[in-house]
Amino acid sequence: MGTYAAVVLAGGAARRMGGVDKPALPVGGRPMRDRVLTAVADATPRVLVGAAQAVPAGVRVAREDPPGGGPVAAAAAGLALLDPGTALVALLAGDLPLLTRAAIGDLLNHLDREAASTEPAGDRSASAAPPSGGERGPDGVCFVDGDGRRQSLCGVWRVAALRAAVDRLAVERGGSLSGAPVRALLAGLVVREVGWSGEGPPPWFDCDTDEDVRRAEEWAR
Repeated sequence: MGTYAAVVLAGGAARRMGGVDKPALPVGGRPMRDRVLTAVADATPRVLVGAAQAVPAGVRVAREDPPGGGPVAAAAAGLALLDPGTALVALLAGDLPLLTRAAIGDLLNHLDREAASTEPAGDRSASAAPPSGGERGPDGVCFVDGDGRRQSLCGVWRVAALRAAVDRLAVERGGSLSGAPVRALLAGLVVREVGWSGEGPPPWFDCDTDEDVRRAEEWAR
């Protein structure tokens, strides 16, 4: 698929864990957000959205407006820092300590295959518009868990489609994205869901509770 960018959302309030900086919690001796950033080490650029005192070299940092405004506001802030012409972006929660580059590669490959099956040769663009007379290609792919729940913040998306969705939702909400749910952002997009068939723990496993962190620690050993 060539070059892709990555936006890691690390500004959540973690109310179920007492308001701690959840992505900064260690799993396997490293903060969860650093583990996510490592999984996308080949992305250009890498953007971390949230309060962070120290990040790996080369990682750009943004802050959602308002701070703590939720994942859609954070996604918008991250998209604003992408280089012109960036076609694809991995949009990822900052609490996915089991994410791997292999899992990201699986998503990129699925998006490539889906695009090849729906778009005429020589006419692949970042636009969400369908080819004339053909089926509209996917705007993105994300993992789905064993119970059929979509893991929207563990996916790869076409930047143009996401930006158009952000603009649409901002208009619908009177200019504010604070508190907007991710499902509202993705409404109207063509999303392909991917089951995890690789080895090891599910890459979409997120840590919403202390027990989740303990489970991730066991898997990370």
